[in-house]
Amino acid sequence: MAERCIIVGAGEWDISVLPVREGDYVIAADGGYARCIRLGIEPDLVLGDFDSLEGDGREDLMRLREEKPEKVRSLPAEKDDTDMLAAIREGLALNCREFLIYGGLGGRLSHTVANLQCLNFLKNQGARGCLVGERVLILLARQETITFPEKWQGYLSLFCFGERAEGVTIRDMKYLLDGAVLTNEFPIGVSNEFIGKAGRVTVEKGTLLIVVERMQGDHLGWECEI
Repeated sequence: MAERCIIVGAGEWDISVLPVREGDYVIAADGGYARCIRLGIEPDLVLGDFDSLEGDGREDLMRLREEKPEKVRSLPAEKDDTDMLAAIREGLALNCREFLIYGGLGGRLSHTVANLQCLNFLKNQGARGCLVGERVLILLARQETITFPEKWQGYLSLFCFGERAEGVTIRDMKYLLDGAVLTNEFPIGVSNEFIGKAGRVTVEKGTLLIVVERMQGDHLGWECEI
């Protein structure tokens, strides 16, 4: 069984090294295969309808299909699951409960929204996911406390991902909160700041969408170590 699933999509992200560790299961979703090639990583599985894979990526995929056909899974263009959700289902089938998703942000807004819903799908399956983009990381919190590393710098924003999020508490950040109620019509949680401490966010009831944005030149350590 894999310990962690790393999914690489075709969207925006800005790291030069993918933090793959022993035991990780790596899936390239459609055009994400080209990103894996550029980083020198051979994924455990490549899947998609391959509508966003072009040029040399298609040629490399054809070679992989000939040499290691078990690593390639073609999906129909007309389907209910997005390529990203199909990749997530593969990881869940291997009993992965932690998902790092690179390249799931940017590009078409509809794809970004779909991937935010994929985070909710993971939560409902008892798993945890992080979307890693260009100087941004997104995750969900539900009836739990999330603690962030002291070294992180930049901004943290909280949004109600549902009708209400109750008992929202923020500690060791620039702006504090104690047992507040957040709703989906008032974005009061925008642009908090890390202050060199292990900031904490608690939500007692409901779901929070957490957006962490780093400033230009800062390094957050995008291993999603939370």
